Amino acid sequence: MDEQVTTIEAILFACGDPVETSRLAQVLEITENAVPPLMEALQKRYEDTGSALRVMQLGGSWQIGTRQEYADIIRKAMEQERMRPLSNAAMEALTIVAYNQPVSKGFVERVRGIDSSSVINSLVDKGLLEEAGRIDVPGHPIGYQTTALFLRAFGLSSLDELPPPMKRQDETFTGELDGFTAEQDAPAEEQPAEDTAAEETSAAEETPEAPEASAGSSEETEPTPEA
Repeated sequence: MDEQVTTIEAILFACGDPVETSRLAQVLEITENAVPPLMEALQKRYEDTGSALRVMQLGGSWQIGTRQEYADIIRKAMEQERMRPLSNAAMEALTIVAYNQPVSKGFVERVRGIDSSSVINSLVDKGLLEEAGRIDVPGHPIGYQTTALFLRAFGLSSLDELPPPMKRQDETFTGELDGFTAEQDAPAEEQPAEDTAAEETSAAEETPEAPEASAGSSEETEPTPEA
């Protein structure tokens, strides 16, 4: 087993990107059910030796990464600037796709009520979304789904760990997405109470009162005399 654990470590290290369970099982000539125990053994090896590495499960794939506490120092060492914050529009589109995937651009646009092509394309460029083939609906549009980077950015092992859709976003996510941050809307300025009262008074003075109808003021049509 130790040899298999070491072999899996070598494969994950060399590949860099997430490797599917089925691919690892095929290479090692074992069943897919035998892969998770090997990953647990590799993770325990890292913990016992105090390694800065860790095993990450990203859906049905596996990847070697660094422990979260080393994230800041690694960014400094690599001299990487933080990526631009995700706009509110991007967060909306990403949420819609995450909970309904795979979906088309048209689906996202119907939910948001606004054109979302540029937003979806931007999320694809950032690696948070990817094409997922054609959807079996009239027109067969291209579908989009979240990626392994999405799971990693949000600290999730699988989509099953997504919070219930009705939860408030600010109670679930901190906005820190491992390089992605959500822009906050600027709070609306409150109008002074005195100015508001003055405007209401002015509006009331300018509104003409409707004339009161007096009793019996309406004219009745006299009946046509019979011949």
